[in-house]
Amino acid sequence: MVTDRQVRRLRKLMKKERSIAEAAAKADMDEKTARKYLRSGALPSEVKVEHTWRTRRDPFEDVWEEVKRMLELNSGLEAKTLFEYLRRSYPGRFSDGLLRTLQRRVKVWRALEGPPKEVFFAQEYKPGELCESDFTNMNELGVTIAGQPFDHLIYHFVLPYSNWETGTICFSENFENLSEGLQNGLWELGGVPKAHRTDRMSTAVQKTDHPKEFTERYEALFKALQA
Repeated sequence: MVTDRQVRRLRKLMKKERSIAEAAAKADMDEKTARKYLRSGALPSEVKVEHTWRTRRDPFEDVWEEVKRMLELNSGLEAKTLFEYLRRSYPGRFSDGLLRTLQRRVKVWRALEGPPKEVFFAQEYKPGELCESDFTNMNELGVTIAGQPFDHLIYHFVLPYSNWETGTICFSENFENLSEGLQNGLWELGGVPKAHRTDRMSTAVQKTDHPKEFTERYEALFKALQA
């Protein structure tokens, strides 16, 4: 088989040899082959045909539908388990060396036909950078005091990096309870992270008749905490 190195040598030799035959001989290749590469101007690696055909019969062709049905019922089955099943069901038909072939087939099936994989985006938190808060309605817990329902909310404050958390009992989702719960959380924490994240909480940060009122109060609260 002619290599790229031989063809490059042939091209150099053609500049000083008297004939293609002499250059081809010194490049250790047949004259006809030398003419082909000089005419095409390409290297062997550039004209190599990719091997896409199967060189031998698929040993699992006749049983694949059976394997596929098993995977469809339980997509978590390992190829090794399936292979052991096939060897028990068809004695003497599948040698040890065919396990890798089945593993590749199962891998392709999972990629093309298997159940969709769960997609998630990992969030990286750093210490001291972020705190989060939200109101949680606690009524479904059925808390009672002296036999009477105790309807209430919890203002939940948490540091996502360490999962340190605290809470303040309140009775409505408004700016006053947001301010009190946040200050209680920071006081117990003993510090103020760089950023605070909460949900939209429209009742806490704005009023429909005075759209800027609570927004300004919200900003003023955080400026005071940063001071």
